[in-house]
Amino acid sequence: MRDKINPMSGNNTQDLQPVTDIASLWQQVFMVFPLAIVGSKEPDGSYDLAPKHMAMPLSWENHFGFVCTPNHATYTNIKNTGEFTVSYPRPEQVVFTSLTASPRCDDKQKRIIDTLPTFPATDVDGVFIKDAYLYLECRLDRIIDDFGRNSLITGTIELAHIDKQAHRHSELDDEQLLHANPLLAYLYPGRFATISDTQAFPFPDGFKR
Repeated sequence: MRDKINPMSGNNTQDLQPVTDIASLWQQVFMVFPLAIVGSKEPDGSYDLAPKHMAMPLSWENHFGFVCTPNHATYTNIKNTGEFTVSYPRPEQVVFTSLTASPRCDDKQKRIIDTLPTFPATDVDGVFIKDAYLYLECRLDRIIDDFGRNSLITGTIELAHIDKQAHRHSELDDEQLLHANPLLAYLYPGRFATISDTQAFPFPDGFKR
């Protein structure tokens, strides 16, 4: 049986503070997330866009997922239609991205969406935000409920589109690519950053994915 280690004792060089309220853990420290805009179709035929930061690839293949809540229209819409879109905005689109989080009006409509520049997807019934750098068209795979009050919505990427300026290729160094095409990062809770200055990660010899 392993002995319990007290992080506040001995020669520990860190000034560690125990978290007494685990339920609010993610409110007590900043973490870096991507920021994606998920699109879905409403029952009346209009389209909804909503920002999601707990969103990521779910494998090295064409699987994508994000955390949502059954209380949101995004969850209900995707469960009903079986498809959704994903747009990855640029740092200069942070205001547009924020506006997609606007509350609904009394008639349950999010009218601000009608003022945002969008264009239709190709393979699924949905829209993208214009001028983003990466677009995904997804079919619903499964919804996993009961992560507390949240759910994980997973999809299969049927089509993807990348802006030519942001596309990785052998003729341009990654550092130069990111400097010319910065990424938008969300620092939960409530801040954002522009990532343009990067360094190669020091992988050990023989490392494999």
